[in-house]
Amino acid sequence: MESSATGLNSLQVAANRMVRDMNFVGIFTIVYGVLASLTIVGMIFGIPYIFIGIRLREAAVEFTKYTESHNEENLLNAFIRQGKSFFILKVLVIIGLAILALYIVGLVAFFIFNPEILF
Repeated sequence: MESSATGLNSLQVAANRMVRDMNFVGIFTIVYGVLASLTIVGMIFGIPYIFIGIRLREAAVEFTKYTESHNEENLLNAFIRQGKSFFILKVLVIIGLAILALYIVGLVAFFIFNPEILF
């Protein structure tokens, strides 16, 4: 019986640490999104970053509720919100990689058609 109580206590300690980190990353991500959204081009990435931060903060709240009440619905809601933030981040990474690939292709094409610039 004692080992399960110790396991539960260490789970709460780990969850509390994770909640603090999620709150910090959520706030930082929201601030980054707001600053990036000050330009029109930056809004493409800034607005999704704001939503990522909001979802992380919502997940942190649900994890806190779960550690206090041990209600599995709160745990499910926390995972759903955290999953949404990771999905948005995954889409942003894919878009960023596609833009990078187009940039590299454009750069190579530019130097192929203008070789005098290299020498």
